[in-house]
Amino acid sequence: MRTLNALAEWPVDNVAAAVVTPDGVVGSYGDTSRVYELASVTKLLVAQAVLVAVEEGAVELSTPAGLPGATVAHLLAHASGMAFDKREAAAGVAEQRIYSSAGFETLADLVAAESEIAFEDYLREAVCEPLGMASTGLFGPAGHGARSTVADLTAFAADQLAPQLISPELAGESSSVQFPGLDGFVPGYGRHRPNDWGLGFEIRGHKTPHWTAPDHSPRTYGHFGQAGTFLWVDPDRRAAAVVLTDRPFGAWAKPLWSDFNQAVLQELG
Repeated sequence: MRTLNALAEWPVDNVAAAVVTPDGVVGSYGDTSRVYELASVTKLLVAQAVLVAVEEGAVELSTPAGLPGATVAHLLAHASGMAFDKREAAAGVAEQRIYSSAGFETLADLVAAESEIAFEDYLREAVCEPLGMASTGLFGPAGHGARSTVADLTAFAADQLAPQLISPELAGESSSVQFPGLDGFVPGYGRHRPNDWGLGFEIRGHKTPHWTAPDHSPRTYGHFGQAGTFLWVDPDRRAAAVVLTDRPFGAWAKPLWSDFNQAVLQELG
């Protein structure tokens, strides 16, 4: 894809990317085997491991977790009321969409306790090994401590387009709006009314401004990270993209990410 060549002009030291369709990788750029810090893109992998745990019966979406009245589903959807970085209440359950890394750490601890497997091992066995993601691992908190490569995340994105790790039914639920109508903030992009989220996946909806493209379908989902990383899946266009950089997210990224994603969509047709 010619669009990917625009990445050479980005103000970053290193960048790699790939675009995926059901036919496979239709374009890539840079060293797709280079390992990058994922920051909050970690949450996509952690959420997928939790969903595998749901499929295996280790936990259920309705299992109580975190704060009183909250469940696994609430934590995955940032609807538990848990604060961003502390395992304490910042709001009532299902009152607001409060983005919470602490919530994902709580989920990891729960899955580890119920499965009797350290969560970093569970993630490897449940997600990385089945998808051949040999360069991916969790080396810190479950909210932001993973490292991976574009090549590995391409396999993850392909599984989103044609689910194998979990049932199509659970995959569809995970990328559908959970606890609809909740308002909240997308870090770096301000308050949205509503701030739609699935089970671990941010859902684009009609958010403006946003890191995805204006022409992305409202059902587009994914995540970006403060490490200068993002992954999106557009189920209506049957396409996904991964971009990893080594420059922290900031003002430089906002116009470039949206414009780049728009150009990708236009080239895909």
